[in-house]
Amino acid sequence: MTTSASQEIKNSTINLLCAYQKNPSLKLRNQIVQHNIGLVRKEAHHWMHQCNEGFDDLLQVGCIGLIRAIERFEIKKGHAFSSFAIPYIRGEIQHYLRDRSNAVRIPRRWLTMQRQAETTIRSLHTQLNRYPNDLEIASAMGISVNEWHEVKLASKNRSLLSLDAPVSDEGEQSTSLGELVPDRRYNSFQLAMEDRIRLQQALVQLENRTRQVLEFVFLHDLTQKETAERMGISSVTVSRQVKKGLENLKNLMGTEL
Repeated sequence: MTTSASQEIKNSTINLLCAYQKNPSLKLRNQIVQHNIGLVRKEAHHWMHQCNEGFDDLLQVGCIGLIRAIERFEIKKGHAFSSFAIPYIRGEIQHYLRDRSNAVRIPRRWLTMQRQAETTIRSLHTQLNRYPNDLEIASAMGISVNEWHEVKLASKNRSLLSLDAPVSDEGEQSTSLGELVPDRRYNSFQLAMEDRIRLQQALVQLENRTRQVLEFVFLHDLTQKETAERMGISSVTVSRQVKKGLENLKNLMGTEL
């Protein structure tokens, strides 16, 4: 693409964004998507060579990220739209690929060390007549404490978390993790591509705080506690906003999620 053609696209995009922000319409948004589809194609080509997903699927996922960027772009800040949009496109594709992954991949060496650690801990427990601390375990295995911490963390992340795990918020009554999940059948926004597009359209219609909570919890995979800390509200409030938001989305989309 020549410099003049690239500049023409940039100017046209800004004009369309100005018009869209004054009077949002599906037609205008689709025009902006078409003007910037090259950004999505480039990312889709890049990730296609690093996974088993087809180009068309990655292209559709990337378009969802582009739509999110269109909805959040602020012209007054003076940023180039392409620079603003690429992280959204890339993030949406990465999130999709992570959701499609069957398991957490752990280096083979760490898997071996996890098995070795089980034997080492049992032996130390017998010798010391108590559970060994991290320094004692790492020394017996001939590794640093930092590496042992990484092995432990990988093992923990590989295990499924029980919905009966207790969680609490300062000043609030303790509850279980399962009680904070609005629907135990619901994992994340892992929907068919057409539904993901409809979902994105519905999200932008929600009240701002409710939309932010849903995006942090389901699109960015933050825990409810992390979401609460980021937004300066309690975990219980986050839970309520999640339930409220899902109900609103069901009404807007006219279907069960």
